[in-house]
Amino acid sequence: MNIRPIRTSADHDDALARIEALWNAQPGTPEHDELEVLSVLVSAYEDEHWPVLPPDPVEAIKFHMEQNGFRQKYLADVIGSASRASEVLNRRPLTIEMIKAIHMGGPCLWNPCSGRKSRLPETANLIGKAHTASERPVAPCAIIAYNRINAD
Repeated sequence: MNIRPIRTSADHDDALARIEALWNAQPGTPEHDELEVLSVLVSAYEDEHWPVLPPDPVEAIKFHMEQNGFRQKYLADVIGSASRASEVLNRRPLTIEMIKAIHMGGPCLWNPCSGRKSRLPETANLIGKAHTASERPVAPCAIIAYNRINAD
């Protein structure tokens, strides 16, 4: 195992090639350990050189709705009215009440009975309260909006 810091684009390319060679390493082997360490180094390098900024809250809502086949009516049911849903989807800033309603999931947008599930990881620390997959799904756009409002 010859691991060194990734400082240049060439180092990054070399690390990616090595990761590809180690991709099928069995857990518990030195090769798998090398794969894990290289993955961490590559991730740190990529985070520093190509950071992924959080999406705009309204764009996140639109994306989530599109991915789950929801229409504006579903958002209207969550935040209270069709006119508010239209305003939000056409760039009206979200209020704290709207963010809370989206976060709580609402009766339609993230209803577990609808057979649609959130695509979040099984556990996440969201708005100061830990949620697990056994609890209600959480809207990622609500977290982004909440964090943006509280960052100001």
